[in-house]
Amino acid sequence: MSRAFTRGDDNDNALSDIGERPVSAHRNLVTPEGFAAIDRVVAGLREELARAERESDRERIALVSRDLRYWNARRESAEVSVPEPDSKVVRFGMTVTIESEDGKSHSWKIVGEDEADAAHGMISHVSPMAQALFGKKVGDLAVVNGKEWEIVEVG
Repeated sequence: MSRAFTRGDDNDNALSDIGERPVSAHRNLVTPEGFAAIDRVVAGLREELARAERESDRERIALVSRDLRYWNARRESAEVSVPEPDSKVVRFGMTVTIESEDGKSHSWKIVGEDEADAAHGMISHVSPMAQALFGKKVGDLAVVNGKEWEIVEVG
């Protein structure tokens, strides 16, 4: 018998090569908003998977299934964390305003890895900046990449 009749088609081989999305080894801390966002993503992917199955779109089924496995794993490992409202030191979930020596200031909310979006002022709790800020209070200095930042507000 010819190998052409025993192998799956080339599309089957391509589908098996999509790989899994890597899951971070860090604790999966999330804000309440981040947890709700994960739920929305999972619900959307379930709907998308149902559509792909109705349309028998095998490539889309494989891709959406992979993404759904990733987000289900992230949801299962999520640890919702809310900072104490009267905390004076930088913790996960807080917004921190920092100022450099040259007077430039930035405000960052420290969030989970999947929530991070620096363009919108949200940095991951495992980022070098967040790591440098944790446990510090207003007036303390944090050094990142050789640059000094003063913490001017914590909230």
